[in-house]
Amino acid sequence: MKHNLIKRSVFLIFITMPFVLLAQSVVKGTIEDASYGGPVAGANVIIKGTTVGAISDFDGNYEITVDSFPATLIFSSLGYGTKEVQVTSAGTINVSLAEAATGLDEIVVSGLATSIKRTNLANAVATVSATELAGTTPPKTLDGALAGKFTGAIVSANSGAPGGGMSIKFRGVTSINGNSQPLYIIDGVYLDNSSISSGGLNAVSQASGGGNASSQDNATNRIADINPDDIQTIEILKGASAAAIYGSRGAAGVVIITTKKGKSGKTKVNFSQGFGFNEAIRLQGQRDWTAALAESQYGEGALYTAAEAAGTLRDYEKEIFGEKGLISNTSISASGGSDKTTFFTGFSRNDEDGIVKNTGYKKSSFRLNVDHRFTENVKLALNTNYITSNADRGFFNNDNTGTTLGVALTATRPWDFLLPDANGNYPDHPNNSSNPLQTRDLMKNNERVNRFIVGGSLDINVYRNENSSLKLVSKAGIDTYTLAATVIFPKELQFQRPDQGGLNGVSAVSTTTNKNANYSTFLVHDWNLENDLSFNTQLGATNEQFSRNTVRVVATDLIASETNVDQGANQTVTQDRLEQEDFGFFVQESINYQDKLIGTIGLRGDKSTNNGDVNKLFYYPKASLAVNLNNFDFWNEDSFLSRLKLRAAYGEAGTFAVFGSLYTIYASTLIDSNVGIAVPLTRGNPNILPERQKELELGFDLGLIENRLSLEFTMYKKNVDDLLLLANTQPSSGFSTKWENAGELENKGIEIALNASIVQNDDFDWNAGLNWWKNKSEMVRMDVPAYNTGGFGTSLGTFRIEEGKSVTQIVGNNVDGDLVQLGNAEPDFQMSLSNNLNYKDFSLSFLWHWKKGGDNVNLTKLLSDFGGTSADYDDFTVDPNGQIKNGDYRINNGIFAGNATPFVEDASYLRLREIGLYYSVPSSTLNQWFGEAISNVKIGFSGNNLINIFDYNSYDPEVSNFGGNGLSTGVEVTPFPSSKRYMFHLSAQF
Repeated sequence: MKHNLIKRSVFLIFITMPFVLLAQSVVKGTIEDASYGGPVAGANVIIKGTTVGAISDFDGNYEITVDSFPATLIFSSLGYGTKEVQVTSAGTINVSLAEAATGLDEIVVSGLATSIKRTNLANAVATVSATELAGTTPPKTLDGALAGKFTGAIVSANSGAPGGGMSIKFRGVTSINGNSQPLYIIDGVYLDNSSISSGGLNAVSQASGGGNASSQDNATNRIADINPDDIQTIEILKGASAAAIYGSRGAAGVVIITTKKGKSGKTKVNFSQGFGFNEAIRLQGQRDWTAALAESQYGEGALYTAAEAAGTLRDYEKEIFGEKGLISNTSISASGGSDKTTFFTGFSRNDEDGIVKNTGYKKSSFRLNVDHRFTENVKLALNTNYITSNADRGFFNNDNTGTTLGVALTATRPWDFLLPDANGNYPDHPNNSSNPLQTRDLMKNNERVNRFIVGGSLDINVYRNENSSLKLVSKAGIDTYTLAATVIFPKELQFQRPDQGGLNGVSAVSTTTNKNANYSTFLVHDWNLENDLSFNTQLGATNEQFSRNTVRVVATDLIASETNVDQGANQTVTQDRLEQEDFGFFVQESINYQDKLIGTIGLRGDKSTNNGDVNKLFYYPKASLAVNLNNFDFWNEDSFLSRLKLRAAYGEAGTFAVFGSLYTIYASTLIDSNVGIAVPLTRGNPNILPERQKELELGFDLGLIENRLSLEFTMYKKNVDDLLLLANTQPSSGFSTKWENAGELENKGIEIALNASIVQNDDFDWNAGLNWWKNKSEMVRMDVPAYNTGGFGTSLGTFRIEEGKSVTQIVGNNVDGDLVQLGNAEPDFQMSLSNNLNYKDFSLSFLWHWKKGGDNVNLTKLLSDFGGTSADYDDFTVDPNGQIKNGDYRINNGIFAGNATPFVEDASYLRLREIGLYYSVPSSTLNQWFGEAISNVKIGFSGNNLINIFDYNSYDPEVSNFGGNGLSTGVEVTPFPSSKRYMFHLSAQF
């Protein structure tokens, strides 16, 4: 009996011991969001020094087996700071993750299918959170919201018209004739950010000397379609050392956008409403007119006297630009889900009137993001976004017919009577070909967009064991939209009448259909060795397809009051088509030794139908090393210096040749009723190569006083070789210019980012950030003679591409007729200061932005001089000798003397880009009023550009007549002025 009892006991112990041992080695718990207490789904839990890990479920629950104690668990998730917890035995460990105050411990995207802790990153990758992006004040557009919030960028407004019109350049000019705008990727989808001009505007303005669409029309760029309220984080790769994995599309930088995801649990609804208005940042004001001055200038003093006596003197600048446009922003979102499926859905409606009558922008956006986990090893994510918008943008910028509102305004005097009579009939402008009030009220320039963006990713854990794991990641995305534009200039407009040399009415329609599609598949392998080395291997292939078709029809000589293009006596049709397909592969190997040494090497290979040889692969390598000295054994953890990382990174990326450079584009013609082919002036080059950027980045990161103070210092040097230039050729060839890879430009810069958690206690906390950056460019090699580009000639100031000189130099003739450098569009440096203060239930946030140096070519003032209306016409500040009035000097000793000096001005500024003051209603008060039905009620006030300090002699130094292309930034010709915005807010969670 005793023997049987022993046998049974041994058998029972044998059976139960594995479960006992297993139970003793399991650590489990819940991971929560520190700000609102909800679960964090998909968080990573890893045993430090191994690849053994787990992922939290949709309720934030995790469970991990630990072989030996003590052990350190590392908790991390995208958008949160990393947290390390030491465990000495099995049991329950609950963890709260919060956004790190200094940003040192956050997780950022690495490669095309993985992420990495910022502490292990070898590049200065900027991150903008949802709070930083739209938490202070709702941005006018997504790209505009980035200004001043990270180092290394120039963000400028090409137009103040509602609906946007922005350009961003990272670390200087990366291309003169090629693409200079970054690649935008949202949830893995390659976004189109084109600016497509409407047909018909240039047919009237003749800004580019012909009837074709012009970059001077300042169309909306399509990144304005994206709703900032949907965004969780934005990561900015500013150069080739970080963006090499994107190959031929990465030279101008990459902006990676991650939208909000759902969290499991009870469905939560968020609602916010903003109301406000906008107004011009600064008006120029009127010339100090008197009857004697008016008579001496125009011989029409009696008209001034009569208008003054009748009280009909009018400030027409204020009449045009003095509106206070109403703004309404409504947003509602919901998130929730089960342990298998989570969702986030959001709807927003933005309605903003412009500071000019009959201009405005309306946009509606609907988003649905769904994540579903089929099993522990298979996860599917689907992101969809539908946008529809309607923009009325008016008629502004340069023209050679005196018809745009801005140009017409420069010739308008306060005694001119331009108002309509009781029957709506407008008088002719006595001093110009256009009555700007009539043009404003009767013309139409409308853009309508319907856009659908959908992306999906499938993650499959192929296998996982104690030392290694293999994951398959597949992604696909489509961005498709239709842009329809309508331009109408009725025949009753003064400048449209045939007796005024007009076209007897213009009606134009243009339709653009665009489709981007991208597909990629990657294998990601993690492997941990017993000697504390871990390896991360990525290998994959990509395919991108781009298709665009724009058809423009411009009709003139309209019949009666008809506006259909088929009701015009003359029609002109143009069509632009783009078809491109790219293929590539990418391989990257990262090696990590105990978070002390982190090295990465990678290679991207690309081929494209845009290249002369569609089967030729272009290779873009990368390599980097990060050294965390604070993780070595010799480091004193109690020292004032709590963190020190040294980093170095090298990478190469490309820019595709521009459309038209590869082939010679012939045009059709009609000669004696016979169809023929017209030879263009520019010859294509079938051997043209993509531009290649090579960037070396060096830097260090410091953490002081337990990382409450962090410093990031970066210096870089990037060279763009095989630079695409337009060179002169022998006239006997039948061409005047040809495309060649004929130069090399260089950018050098320094970036410093300082973040501080100044005060942290129960009632008050204060966080601040200081960014400082500068860039210097040089044309280090040219295989063709120097030439001018990007302006209106040396008598007014233009850009010049010249070996040994800055790429952004502005040259022109001086008073002696010599061609000299008059300025440089590149700033001396930029600096921004952000502060976030929270006292009990109040919060105050603001962002200052200082741009020191950088010059503009200001031609608005010259045109108002010609009209005799410049506000400073009678001052004596321009003439070096102080003897000649400003207006007379700019005309007689400026343009008429071929002297461009008066038109190149310093475009420095200091502005309060954002400010927001909010009050959060205490939870106890809400519970008394509403029970648990409503939570997180917040009210507040915010503003954009409320304080602007500059000496620049026009509306705003952030301006560009030529949009965001190449070297155009900083040329001004009567733009749509920029505005400042005042907003009031209410938000609540249900």
